[in-house]
Amino acid sequence: MKLLAPLLVAALLAGCASAPPPTPVPLPAAQRLAQATEEVRATEIAFARTMAVRDHAAFTSYLAEETIFFSPQATRGKKAVADAWARFYQRPEAPFSWEPDDVQVLDSGNLALSTGPVYDPKGTLIGRFMSIWRQEAPGVWKIIFDKGCQCPLK
Repeated sequence: MKLLAPLLVAALLAGCASAPPPTPVPLPAAQRLAQATEEVRATEIAFARTMAVRDHAAFTSYLAEETIFFSPQATRGKKAVADAWARFYQRPEAPFSWEPDDVQVLDSGNLALSTGPVYDPKGTLIGRFMSIWRQEAPGVWKIIFDKGCQCPLK
């Protein structure tokens, strides 16, 4: 009997190890949308922080491979956008800053729009930005379109 107990325990443990993991319970639609909205807001804030901390490599990490930035003409592709924006990261002081004040995510949860004010180094409002983000993996958002304007400011 002493020999049988360890064999029985080993067999039970082996059976547990081969059991499939529990299936995750999907979140309700409203909760999924709220979660995606907060992910995009946090991503946009982190993206803007790359300018404040002068980290061009981090800026580049948020770009989708096929991104397009309009400033004012279209710059296409991650490398081209990263190269074009390198000049904004060369000086010790950031030439501008931005923050999201509105984030909207499609009901499908895979595309989002963030928009908000752009400020000069003194904190004066100088424009607005609009960015479109695509979810490339769970919790991973990459920017695919970005456009700023010096549109009428309130």
